[in-house]
Amino acid sequence: MYAASSREALAGARVELEAALRGVTSDEAVTVGDELLSVAETVSGDRSLRTALADSATSPDARAAIARGLLDGKVGDLTRQTVASAAARQWSSDADLASALTALGREAMLLAAKEAGRLDTVEDELFRLGRTVKDNTELEQALSDRARSEADRGGLLVTLIGGKVDDVTRRLAVQAVVTSSEAPGDAIDELSALAAAANGRKVAYVTSAGELSAAQRTALADKLSGIFDAPVTLHVDVDPELLGGVVVRVGDERIDGSTAGKLAALRRSLR
Repeated sequence: MYAASSREALAGARVELEAALRGVTSDEAVTVGDELLSVAETVSGDRSLRTALADSATSPDARAAIARGLLDGKVGDLTRQTVASAAARQWSSDADLASALTALGREAMLLAAKEAGRLDTVEDELFRLGRTVKDNTELEQALSDRARSEADRGGLLVTLIGGKVDDVTRRLAVQAVVTSSEAPGDAIDELSALAAAANGRKVAYVTSAGELSAAQRTALADKLSGIFDAPVTLHVDVDPELLGGVVVRVGDERIDGSTAGKLAALRRSLR
């Protein structure tokens, strides 16, 4: 979670990036996203560099100049300008700058998918991939094993999904799995939620005691859209241990309408 000054800095950098990407092709936007993610990894892994780019004791112009000099000839002009502009902003911590560059790289990728009409596909693929990873304990352990190199863990995921998903899905998922401190399945779920947000939607993670019919899914999505005042995408898992009903999570909010949840609440009230 960003502090106030970092939230403001990221919001400004995001607006600037979105404006710049309006004039490029989807392939060019993917390249920008790739480059930003690469820069983010470099900045995140180099404490002295993070400090130089985010030190409030240094003038914004000087920090921007450091970024431009560092990236001269290594990335495209749009990426170089995006990083320089971000460095010139006020960040609560140097770690926030590195995190923001990752966020901007992901956003560039998702905007590219949206421009190409592939954002729905990317969102769905990320959701399904997250489920696949979470449902396979051995796979998730292998992807999160820090004793294995990043190249090894990334290569394992590419072996699983290469040629089967959109290129943006592959790039985002591999980058998240090898760099995120979160569990691989959770990191991919976060990407799915970001894709939904890029489409102006919220994601509702629904756990149901049994399969939901098309009519039930539509009714639940309509009800949640009214509650959260935004279109809602349902990502549904089945867990028979709920006994009946559903559990819904949207962001930090959780709605437990399951039979198991109601029984647990009743037991607590009787203590």
